[in-house]
Amino acid sequence: MTDAASLSVLFVCMGNICRSPTAHGVFLHKVAGQGLSEQVKVDSAGTHNYHVGSPPDERSQAYALRRGYDLSKQRARQITASDFETYDLILAMDWENLALIQADCPPGHQRKVRRLTEFCLTHESAVVPDPYYGGDDGFDEVLDLVEDACEGLLRHVKARLATGLR
Repeated sequence: MTDAASLSVLFVCMGNICRSPTAHGVFLHKVAGQGLSEQVKVDSAGTHNYHVGSPPDERSQAYALRRGYDLSKQRARQITASDFETYDLILAMDWENLALIQADCPPGHQRKVRRLTEFCLTHESAVVPDPYYGGDDGFDEVLDLVEDACEGLLRHVKARLATGLR
């Protein structure tokens, strides 16, 4: 983004149908709740093109909706080369996707690439585990981690906005 008073965040998982759209929805909700929707751009993408154009997984949508997050308008997309320039923070859900993103990221933008769980305030988890092939408890675990990390991320983003850092 070009406006010095704004910041953009991209959440990334493998297929962009479970974890990253959940983080996208949770963070968008938190940003709106703070009146920052005009200053903070939020999106999500996948490292793979498995589900391009598809809505988030029905289970992700259902569990998110139970906590007040509507993911229904999102559609999966694959991360693009231009995303590395467009976004100020590119947050991977796990080590595998972090490595894939870093491998494709130009050297001048590597500082933007991090793990979402680096922002957790109370949970201690290196990654947001993929719930796709597991049981329903996995979707609640994803939400627990994502809500915690997004709260820490919101603090980080507010601090960057206050100092004008992108």
